[in-house]
Amino acid sequence: MRKQKALNAPLDHRAPLVFDTRELGRRPGALKRISRTVEAPEDLGTEVIGVPAGAPMEIELRMESVMEGVLVTGTVRAPLAGECVRCLEPLAREGSADFQEMFSYPETEGPARRQAEAAEAEGDEETLFLQGDLFDLEPVLRDAVVLSLPLQPVCRDDCPGLCPECGVPLAQDPDHHHDEAVDIRWAALREFAGTSRPEEPSARQDKQEKAPRASGDESQEK
Repeated sequence: MRKQKALNAPLDHRAPLVFDTRELGRRPGALKRISRTVEAPEDLGTEVIGVPAGAPMEIELRMESVMEGVLVTGTVRAPLAGECVRCLEPLAREGSADFQEMFSYPETEGPARRQAEAAEAEGDEETLFLQGDLFDLEPVLRDAVVLSLPLQPVCRDDCPGLCPECGVPLAQDPDHHHDEAVDIRWAALREFAGTSRPEEPSARQDKQEKAPRASGDESQEK
């Protein structure tokens, strides 16, 4: 759940993904840039690829004070680990994601506040608020990182995958192949056909020549 209400449990300013906006002084147009490296939280990714828990995440942040709150814009870079969906081999790469989010002041008045209250009444979980001068960036990072991940990660674009019959990685054995498979439902029929194959004409003629003549066919002596 992304919604962060002012009535939530107080944020800990020492938490790695909690940022302080006090220096902006709520002066519209005030800017502050922050660079921070933090350890990745758990379960940051999908079933096939993601940021390993505890991996270093480099965050570049730009905080700008506006009338309704603080506009946060930034980029996160982190190592990714997963497996190829074709050959199931492990893969590793660098990932990055851009994000932008508005953290509203809890006491904001005017159109922005009315829109936030309407969204809250409708159960919209996209509205984020400052808690005092603090905001938690983790829900924003989760959305940005997960949405930037490939749906079908592959170790290379032309990965041939696995042999559908034996599971051997085809990239390691390009000439891999199997003889034509015989359907077991026809194997018995083929065996029967081989044992009951008709005799060749020459074989039948040999048998006829070797067969003994009948007694009625023997020549009589005069």
